[in-house]
Amino acid sequence: MPVPPTSPALPSVVTALRAAGCVFAEDEAVLLAAAAHDTAELLAMAARRAVGLPLEHVVGWAEFRGLRIAVDAGVFVPRRRTEFLVERAVAAAPPGAVVVDLCCGSGALGAAVVDALGGGELHAADIEPAAVDCARRNVGPLGGVVHEGDLYAPLPARLRGRVDILLANAPYVPTGEVALLPAEARDHEPLVALDGGADGLDVQRRVVAGAGEWLAPGGVLFVETSGRQTPWTVAAFTAHGLAPRVDVCGEREATVVSGARAAAR
Repeated sequence: MPVPPTSPALPSVVTALRAAGCVFAEDEAVLLAAAAHDTAELLAMAARRAVGLPLEHVVGWAEFRGLRIAVDAGVFVPRRRTEFLVERAVAAAPPGAVVVDLCCGSGALGAAVVDALGGGELHAADIEPAAVDCARRNVGPLGGVVHEGDLYAPLPARLRGRVDILLANAPYVPTGEVALLPAEARDHEPLVALDGGADGLDVQRRVVAGAGEWLAPGGVLFVETSGRQTPWTVAAFTAHGLAPRVDVCGEREATVVSGARAAAR
């Protein structure tokens, strides 16, 4: 059973977390206590957090759109800002949608979309074996399938021209700026999930270039990008025949670019 919030160990855990620079030390201590089986485990978890491991890696999960998403060590942690992408995708999805989540990491995006829709055909893909293993635990209960490989390469051929919602939170940090990321990200998340190449858009451009082959008529691709990169993301959508739309959520500092394949006449 979890360590109770009245445990005499909690104050020392809060003090240690605060000394390590954790802004929400009290809240984090409560989460650690809920995940620990005894005081010894709580103190060990607090020590891992104090040396910089992401809280989600320490407790083994992240809250995302109301779901508890398993997040293993070495797997990209889903960000709250990316919930905005999920909201935009859910709003555009038809009943029983075929959903594909590329660069899926933990599988949080695809899982959240299908959960919100109450069902659908879900496929996810990632090049990282650790992410694939983790994603299978998150999308499997929803009937989803996870494929290991580079972008579209591992997807079943039968999905060509059938995908209604294509999600891609591809890495978009420029190579020269990876070192500027918080230590939690740059030291504990896979580089392949962060580094988007010289201008940050190498992987994103590949996703956009291949989308038309996989989208159903009227199907929509959704990608997350940054405000300053938006013009180049929009240009890539336009170049590959996807009419771009830009949505911004100022509260979450999130920018989503989407584009639909022309519907059949």
